[in-house]
Amino acid sequence: MRALSNALEQNRLHHAYLFTGTRGVGKTTIARIFAKSLNCEAGVTATPCGVCGACTEIDSGRFVDLIELDAASNTQVDNMRELLESALYTPTAGRFKVYIIDEVHMLSKSAFNAMLKTLEEPPAHVKFILATTDPQKIPVTVLSRCLQFNLKQLPPQLILKHLQQVLEQEGIANESAALALIARAAQGSMRDALSLMDQAIAFAAGNVSEAVVRTMLGAVDQGYLYDLLQALLVGEGAELLRVADAMQSRSIAFEAALQELASLLHRIALAQTVPQAIADDEPERARLLELAQAFSPEEIQLYYQIAIHGRNDIELAPDEYAGFTMTLLRMLAFKPAGARALPERAASATLMPRPAATVAEPTEQTRAELVVQETAPISYAAAPVALADGKLDWTALVGRLNLQAMAQELAKHCVLENYAEGVVVLSLAPQRKLLNSKMAQDKLQAALSDHFGLAVRLQVNLGVTSDKVTPAAVEQQVKQSRQQQAEASILSDNFVREAQEQFGAQIVENSIKPIQQQ
Repeated sequence: MRALSNALEQNRLHHAYLFTGTRGVGKTTIARIFAKSLNCEAGVTATPCGVCGACTEIDSGRFVDLIELDAASNTQVDNMRELLESALYTPTAGRFKVYIIDEVHMLSKSAFNAMLKTLEEPPAHVKFILATTDPQKIPVTVLSRCLQFNLKQLPPQLILKHLQQVLEQEGIANESAALALIARAAQGSMRDALSLMDQAIAFAAGNVSEAVVRTMLGAVDQGYLYDLLQALLVGEGAELLRVADAMQSRSIAFEAALQELASLLHRIALAQTVPQAIADDEPERARLLELAQAFSPEEIQLYYQIAIHGRNDIELAPDEYAGFTMTLLRMLAFKPAGARALPERAASATLMPRPAATVAEPTEQTRAELVVQETAPISYAAAPVALADGKLDWTALVGRLNLQAMAQELAKHCVLENYAEGVVVLSLAPQRKLLNSKMAQDKLQAALSDHFGLAVRLQVNLGVTSDKVTPAAVEQQVKQSRQQQAEASILSDNFVREAQEQFGAQIVENSIKPIQQQ
């Protein structure tokens, strides 16, 4: 709109303007404001006074020199000729005669031809303001004679802020999460957002809450989405199906569920890479940051791609439930190997480059002897350890316990702080608190009791207070050590070096993998 403001201030006015954009972005509203700027009694200005006779009459729709035409209901050439005949006469009350033609692309070819003559030789006192949602249907001869302005969709944050201002002035109680849902559902249209807000006020009897708006819009309850991510986090296929069954019992549209899941994954990816992109007043900010730490970036990117492709494929599935569950199972099946063995890191941690592998001096090893030996995996003694005061290797103990899924993940990401008198005290990093569910604690406590042969009481505290490393971190360190040994062995091999020197061979990045010793 800067171009319009400058044109008004410098009195460099064109005879025809074309406003394009989706519904509800303000095309007609801006056209009326522009008409006030042209006819304000204070003079042609970018800031009309709004109180003079011309401004107030335009606001009330009574200004005689402002003619509005809905082209959708007046498509014929006769309507256009009648309109253009009046353009020959000078304004009655204002400075300019302003013609606002809405949905101009609906005019017939003959009507456009009739308009073209006036656009080619317009009277000095006439201004045309055309508005359309489909500029491709307007003839090129008309487009070339107009100044075009494309009005973009409004971002959800701007819509949310305006809705908050309106409700504050009206004195209506509301929740930010509810208004955020309306802002996203409006899809960039302020008019749609205001209409949805009116509907929500009536539906909620004056209190616009998140639950009411979700019911009104038929939106997916975010609790289901977080349950799905929790099940993916620990690799629980049965839990994924249980949540899907619960969603089906509530008659939730699975295509909409995949859309909401993709949107949630997008926000988690933002929280991982650009945490400041998540606004401080975002209702789900804390939970998004927790999930950003619980998942690796590779997992989030993969799940996002699977979600958007699953949404496209859901129409080809036998039914929506089958398409939705297959998408979830695909996420589980293609989960990156070792994704849950990431080292613990704080929410503010930055990604550090992996240290380069140390290249050993060339040896006399022959090609036939080139076998990359993997460091022997950690082995655990089968005999149970008595629960008594003293030192205990928590990493070794976790390897002995018969744990699966969430309970195993909880044990791997905890450190042992203390054990005495049948009480095992563990600490868990705050960013891993999603693992600390009641079910996981019960299973871990039962496994400890079975192992030690006595009733053990488990206590899990959030916040690591010691410098001990978790079993998950130990596994990751061992894995990195094996990888570095494998890379060093390959890079120091004479055959590999000869191939590089003589034939310009290059080692494909990430293609070196340690092999299991037989």
